[in-house]
Amino acid sequence: MNSLDSITVLPDGALTSPAARRNAEAILSVLRAHLSARGSVLEIASGSGEHAAAFAAALSDLDWTPSDPSDQARESNAAWSRQLALSNLKPPLAIDAGDPTTWPTGTFDALYCANMTHISPWSATEGLMDLAGRVLRRPGGLLALYGPYREAEVPLAESNAAFDVSLKARNVQWSLRDREAVEALARSHGLAATLRVQMPANNLILLFRAV
Repeated sequence: MNSLDSITVLPDGALTSPAARRNAEAILSVLRAHLSARGSVLEIASGSGEHAAAFAAALSDLDWTPSDPSDQARESNAAWSRQLALSNLKPPLAIDAGDPTTWPTGTFDALYCANMTHISPWSATEGLMDLAGRVLRRPGGLLALYGPYREAEVPLAESNAAFDVSLKARNVQWSLRDREAVEALARSHGLAATLRVQMPANNLILLFRAV
């Protein structure tokens, strides 16, 4: 599981991170305003599973399916699910955004992905957009991305510039992505950028709709 956050392992095997706890409520407020009242959500790169657990608990009429290529991450997702016993929180899937052989064949009303595009090769973002173009219900299926991005019209915050340097030092294929490049890639898979939401700590939520 790729993560730059400090991780604590709880006695039941669930993983917890301060960042996931800190940003969950702000993200939830945006998702609540734009997700359908009922339906299904596929989360890509769920990590510890704290977001999946928090959002499934708050949005009880949405079926939430987490996923992650990491065995450790999926074990943590399963542990959170056991803790909360939510009927709408589904077992985690072993999806790798960069590997089409792992992708599901069903359709979903929404895809949610946090903090993956910069902590992965660009090919993972390409895969994410291909996946979203295939499995989102049309028209109107929602793709929601959360994380830091470069923007041509907005000066890069010092904290994000330092973060970008640290990402590249850890892996030369990692970096903050250009929002315009992400939006262009989305368009090539039939996804229209509909909203940019400024979030705390110099992060963004980018919303796309299947057309």
